[in-house]
Amino acid sequence: MTMPDDGLSHLNSRGEARMVDVTQKAVTTREATARCRVSVSAEVLGLLRSGDLPKGDALAVARIAAIQATKRTPDLIPLCHPIAVHGVDVEVSVADAGYVEIVATVRTADRTGVEMEALTAAAVGGLTVIDMVKGKDRTAAISEVILLEKLGGRSGHWVREP
Repeated sequence: MTMPDDGLSHLNSRGEARMVDVTQKAVTTREATARCRVSVSAEVLGLLRSGDLPKGDALAVARIAAIQATKRTPDLIPLCHPIAVHGVDVEVSVADAGYVEIVATVRTADRTGVEMEALTAAAVGGLTVIDMVKGKDRTAAISEVILLEKLGGRSGHWVREP
């Protein structure tokens, strides 16, 4: 079988999944920011704001979970390279519009980007919010997990249009 003509670099000459070889790529500074939104009930919004959630400080726990998840990304995403994560910032906030927002920014100086690390951080932060509030709101749900911005590497600077 010949390599598919779709430009996917994660396929070998037989069309099988493989990890891309990045050894020849230059080490450059890279950064990515991702966001997750978790819709919650008005009651849960109030409990999060007042700090009276029965399980404790859901926002602080989500922040730590997001940071931990960043470091475990290659264990969760099969073809993701293990990279040196040099910085992680996570903001967790309660929005008046009825959701909790997790924004994760990940930085490195490596041969490949940190988009998957940022997305994983945001998603696991969101899942943690659901775990923390599920006793009060069984309808809590992740409404989006998206990449907002990336810097560095071959494709340079990219920002999601609003």
